[in-house]
Amino acid sequence: MGKRRTYTEEFKRDAVELSINSDKNCTEIAEDLGINYNNLIRWRKKYRDNGKLAFPGKGKQKLTSEKQKIKDLENELKETKLERDILKKAVAIFSKKPK
Repeated sequence: MGKRRTYTEEFKRDAVELSINSDKNCTEIAEDLGINYNNLIRWRKKYRDNGKLAFPGKGKQKLTSEKQKIKDLENELKETKLERDILKKAVAIFSKKPK
């Protein structure tokens, strides 16, 4: 089996915009660009559903600034809860009366 081809975010966006704005159909555009027709159709759907956030690359999802802030706060909360649990255990250990 051959190596899987990867395409840049810019290439995908340009291909989709060309397919939307051209008089040619998707089959012709895919052939002109040397890409698989199904890739172009999949990219068009992603572009339609997600707009400029459609092609993040390497499986990483691009986030809006609001979603990124939420993700950052969730990570901070997770870390804070972990620290709290460690401190609770430390208090329990140090508050035991010696025998």
